[in-house]
This record gives sequence, C-alpha cells and structure tokens, in this order.
Amino acid sequence: MAATIRPLRPEDRAGWDPLYRGYADFYGVPQSEEMRERVFGWLMDEAHPVEGLVAESEGRLVGLTHFRPFHSPLRALTNCFLDDLFVAPAARGSGAARALIEGVEAVAKERGWATVRWITAEDNYRARGLYDQVAERTRWVTYDIKVG
Repeated sequence: MAATIRPLRPEDRAGWDPLYRGYADFYGVPQSEEMRERVFGWLMDEAHPVEGLVAESEGRLVGLTHFRPFHSPLRALTNCFLDDLFVAPAARGSGAARALIEGVEAVAKERGWATVRWITAEDNYRARGLYDQVAERTRWVTYDIKVG
C-alpha cells in the first residue's frame, strides 16, 4: 500500500478527523470536536504557522503530520518542529510514517530550515524503531510548566 504525501486540504476534514482522534487516543489525551475544529482551522489558516501533510492511499487518508517553524536564537537558525505524526493502525508498516517524515524534511529543506525535531513518548517503541533509523536521538531532556 504505497502512500502519496501531500498538503492537507479543506476537503480532507472528514478523513483527517478520525486520524487525529486516533492520535489523541493513542496518547490518552481527551479531545473534543471543538478542539479538533480549532486545530483544523489553524491548519487551513495560511497566517497560522502550523501546517499539515497527509498520507493518502487508494483514495483514503491513512496518516497525518503537523509541523511548524521554530527559531533557535543560539544558532541564529530557523528549524522545524514536527508536532504530530500518526498512521492508521491498518497502514502501519506500509512506509507511510517514513514518507510523512520525509515530506516534512523536504518542506524544511525547501524553506531553508536547519533541523526537523520532534518528541515522542519513551514507551512508543514501534515508532522509535523508525525514528532511530531516520534521525539522531538527542541528549536533551524535556520539561513542561503547566500555566494556568
């Protein structure tokens, strides 16, 4: 099942929604229709920095990724943060995840962004098997402050 990688389009809303719900479910993040509507609105707004690519196979969306630029003042560079990456369970192992990462990498290269970076859960072993093949694991530890 070879997938075509392309930018997310307004008419993809119905196919994007179950994929994004699946992504939220995978990470145990409660999500509402209103939240998905907001995110899809960001993705369709050319003025918003978050963009999306989808993997399409046989006329159906089988995967998605969302990404955005971020700046590194220390290095005086613009990089790319890959926020979300999800492939439908039935399409896992098809190469769709690798193709989505390569799609983001191609956008980064075209725009002159220096690095594509993402995070994943430590116990996301299947995905990490791929990530270890296509990227360098960094030594950085992530911290969060919940505001509000």
